[in-house]
Amino acid sequence: MRIAVIDENPVRAAIIEDGLAEVGERDVFVISERSGMARAIETIDPDVILIDLGNPSRDMLEEYFAVSRAVSRPIAMFVEQSDDDTIAAAIDAGVSAYIVDGLSQRRMKPILDLAVRRFQAFSRLQAELKEARDALSDRTIVDKAKKILIQKRKISEPEAHKLLRDHAMNSNKRMAEVAEAIVMAEQLLGGGL
Repeated sequence: MRIAVIDENPVRAAIIEDGLAEVGERDVFVISERSGMARAIETIDPDVILIDLGNPSRDMLEEYFAVSRAVSRPIAMFVEQSDDDTIAAAIDAGVSAYIVDGLSQRRMKPILDLAVRRFQAFSRLQAELKEARDALSDRTIVDKAKKILIQKRKISEPEAHKLLRDHAMNSNKRMAEVAEAIVMAEQLLGGGL
């Protein structure tokens, strides 16, 4: 496991590194400079990112939230104090574990495990949501194509469905692809749905 530790304070970074000793096989990379942080993360290509901010300013938090939005990795963020708005912003930015006043060596492995599991659960939910949206989009385009076929060919809905399905199978395409071609052709020929 490749772990990036982002911390400007070498003492606090050492606490995190020592706590990661329980993780087993791992490569830990400490990033101590904010400038060039995004490039360093890209170069390291970590599996997990641990960020220790201590008492960050609003600007600093926004900078780190921008980084967390840009990378699709489990992220655990440590701060000494927080408020409801900052916690909400961290969650919106994709931080998997937002730990307030909890930096301790013995808690690193459980926090790391939590961040990874929450990230995986969130990723599964995102994938399911995308799949549902894609299915809805496919359904909508198929319904439009069936409507066109019903009107143009004077056939029933089941016949239009069978015609789409058969053509999709014969052309080795998804039904939504065939439907999209029908809708596009109708729009080009002036039917304008």
